[in-house]
Amino acid sequence: MTIPEKTSVHRSPHKAGKTGVFIALTIALLLSTPFAVQANAVEPESYTPVAPTIDQARANILIARQLQFTHFRDMGISDELSGDVFDAYLNYLDGQRVYLTARDVQALDKVKSRLGSALKTGQLQPGFDIYNLVQKRIIERLRFALKTLDEGIENLDFSSNDSILLDRSEADWEPDKEALDALWVKRIKNAVLAQRLNGTDDEAITETLKRRYEGQLKRAYQARSEDAFQAYMNAFTGMWDPHTAYFSPRTSENFNINMSLSLEGIGAVLQGDNEYTKVVRLVPGGPASKQGQLQPADRIVSVAQEGEKPVNVIGWRLDEVVDLIRGPRDSVVTLEVVPASATDETITKSISIRRDEVKLEEQSASKNTIEFERNGETYTVGVITIPTFYADFRAMQAGDPNYKSTTRDVRKLIAELQQEGVDGLVIDLRNNGGGALHEANDLVGLFIDTGPTVQIRNSNNEVQVLNDDDASVAYDGPLVVLTNRMSASASEIFAGAIQDYGRGLVVGSQTFGKGTVQAVRPLNHGQLKITQSKFYRVSGGSTQHKGVIPDIEIPSRIDKTRIGEDALDHALPWDQIEAVPHTRYFDFSDIIEELRKRHEDRFAKSPDFRLLQQEIDFLEEQRQRETVSLNLDERTTQQEQIERTRLTIANARRELRGEEPFESLDELEDWQDQQAADLGSTDEELDFVIREGGHIMADMLELDKRMVSILAPRQIAAQAEVRQ
Repeated sequence: MTIPEKTSVHRSPHKAGKTGVFIALTIALLLSTPFAVQANAVEPESYTPVAPTIDQARANILIARQLQFTHFRDMGISDELSGDVFDAYLNYLDGQRVYLTARDVQALDKVKSRLGSALKTGQLQPGFDIYNLVQKRIIERLRFALKTLDEGIENLDFSSNDSILLDRSEADWEPDKEALDALWVKRIKNAVLAQRLNGTDDEAITETLKRRYEGQLKRAYQARSEDAFQAYMNAFTGMWDPHTAYFSPRTSENFNINMSLSLEGIGAVLQGDNEYTKVVRLVPGGPASKQGQLQPADRIVSVAQEGEKPVNVIGWRLDEVVDLIRGPRDSVVTLEVVPASATDETITKSISIRRDEVKLEEQSASKNTIEFERNGETYTVGVITIPTFYADFRAMQAGDPNYKSTTRDVRKLIAELQQEGVDGLVIDLRNNGGGALHEANDLVGLFIDTGPTVQIRNSNNEVQVLNDDDASVAYDGPLVVLTNRMSASASEIFAGAIQDYGRGLVVGSQTFGKGTVQAVRPLNHGQLKITQSKFYRVSGGSTQHKGVIPDIEIPSRIDKTRIGEDALDHALPWDQIEAVPHTRYFDFSDIIEELRKRHEDRFAKSPDFRLLQQEIDFLEEQRQRETVSLNLDERTTQQEQIERTRLTIANARRELRGEEPFESLDELEDWQDQQAADLGSTDEELDFVIREGGHIMADMLELDKRMVSILAPRQIAAQAEVRQ
C-alpha cells in the first residue's frame, strides 16, 4: 500500500542551509577517499570500470538522512550495519556465489566495517570498487563458459557420479579460480542435461547456451554508473525493510505507473531478483492473469517478440526488461521463465501472452451462486469474488454518480444475491493483492453497524484510526472470507476486521503479511520509496509479517518460504498496540472446534483435496532436494519419475471432471499450450475450495441458529461494547 506525499518531510537537527553546506563539503572530499579495493587479476582490456557521480553522492547523503530520521524503524548507521550492507550487496551481485572466490571476498574485508561511515557522507567509491570487481569476475566466468562450449559439449563427461548444489546462497565461496572453473563445468553440464532430457539436440543446446552467455557478457561490458549506484543503494535501504528502495530516474518512471505493464502490456508487477527479473504478482483482469500460466515468483530468462528470436535478459536492468515486455496491443510476447516450482534454474518453460490493456471492468467484483444438499436440505450460497480494491478516481472527481468502486459494486451484488434468497455469503479474496485503502475501510462497513476498521501508526508513534461511520448494513447474514498467501495489504485489513468483529470466519491459508505503508519522496537524483507507517487491526495486532491467520486452514500450493513478508530479509516484525473498542457480533469459540472437525472429515473423503495434497507433497519433495545428479542415467531416471508424477496428477484431475486422460506428458503440455492460446479457456480455479466455504457456512447455520439473525438489533445491543 503506497500513499504518496505532497511534500518531503525531514526530521533532522540540521537546518536546510547547514545541510547544503555539509553536502557540498562532503562531496568535495570524495575523490580523495582512501577506500580503493585492489583486484587480484588483471583487468580485462575491454571493461571500463564505472565511477560515481556528484549527483549520486548528493542523493546518497539525502537517502542516509531520510533513513535515519523519517523511516518507521528507528535505526542508526553503525559498524554492525556496515557488515550487513556488505553481505546484502554481495548477495545482490553474486547471490549464488559463482563469480567471486574466497580470496576475492577476503580482499574486500578491509572495507567491510567502514561502509556505514562512507554511506553517511556520500563516499561511494568502496561500493563501486566492489561492483567493478564483480563485473570483472562475471566477464571472466562467462568467457570461460563460452570457451567450454566452443570446445564442444560432447566432450563433457556425463558418466561420473558428480552432482551439483541447487542453491548456493549459503555455500562456502570457492577458494580460487581453479575451483570456480570446476564449478562452472558442472553448471554447464547441468544446463546441457536439462535440455537433453527435454529432447533438444546438442547443436540447439549449444546455440541456446551461447546466446544466453553472450547476452550476459554484453550486459557486463555495458555496465553503467547508475547500475552500480542503484544496486548499492538498495543493499543499503534494504537494511531498514524490504519495501524501502531507491529508484533511479529511469526506474522512477516505471514506478510512477506501478510497473504494472497494464498499458499495452501483460499485467504483471516485476522486480529485480539478483540476475533475474522476478514476477511479484499478476494484475487482476490482465492478460497474464487470464492466460493463467505465469505465476508469482517465476523468473524471466528471455523475452521474444512475435516472429523474432528470444532475447536473453539475465543480468538486464529491470527498466530494460519492462521496456522489452511492453508492446502494441494485440501483439504476442513470449516469456521464457524459470517456474516458481522449479528445483533448478536450468528448468524453463515458454509462455506466450497477448498484450492488452487492463480494463477496470475486468478487475471488478463479480458474483455467483453454488447449491448443495445436506441432510435433505438444500443450501444456496452466494459467492462474491473481489480481485482487487479499486475505485475510478477520475469519475469520482468528475462527479459521476455512477462511478465504479469495490464497495459500490459489492453492495449491488449483495442486493442481487439477497433477491435470489441465498442462505449465506462467501467473499473470495484469494490472490487479491490490495489496492485502495479507503475501499477496504468502506467494505468492512457493509457488514458492521459502525466502528473502527484499522489503525495506522507512524514513526512518531502517533496512531490514526479509520472508522466506518455509516450505520447502514448491506448484509447481516453468515459470512465466510476466503484468503490465500497472495491476499495482501487491503485484503488483510478487511479479513482481519471481519475476524476481530466476529462477523464471519476466515478460511484458507495465512495471508501475505504486508502491513506497512510507503511514501515516495523525490531526491535530487531519482526517488526514495520509504516505509513510514504500519497497519494494526482493531484488536491491536499488526497485519505486518504475520498476516491474518485463518480460523480454518486449507493448504495451498504456494511456497511460503519464497512468497510472503516473512520470507523477505529485514522485514519489519509483528507487534501490537492497544486495541480500540469494537463490537464482537458473534463468538465462534463454542463451535470452532466442531467446524474444524467437520471440515477435516469432509476433506479426508474429498478426492479433490487428496489430489491437492498429493500435488503439494510432490512440490515440497522437489523443493527439499538440495542437489541434482550430473550422471545422465541417474538424471534420466529422476526425470522420468517426475514426469510420471506430473502426468498422474493431471490425469487424476481430468478424471474428476469426466475428461479423457492424457496418454503422455507431451500431450499434456500441448494441451496447456492450446489453453494458453485461448485466454477464455484457462484451467479452472479450485472450485472445491469455494464449495468448502459454502459447507462451512452450512455447518455454522446448523451448529448455531443464531447465525441466521446475527445482526438483529437486540443482539447488537446485548453484545456491543462501550464505544469511545
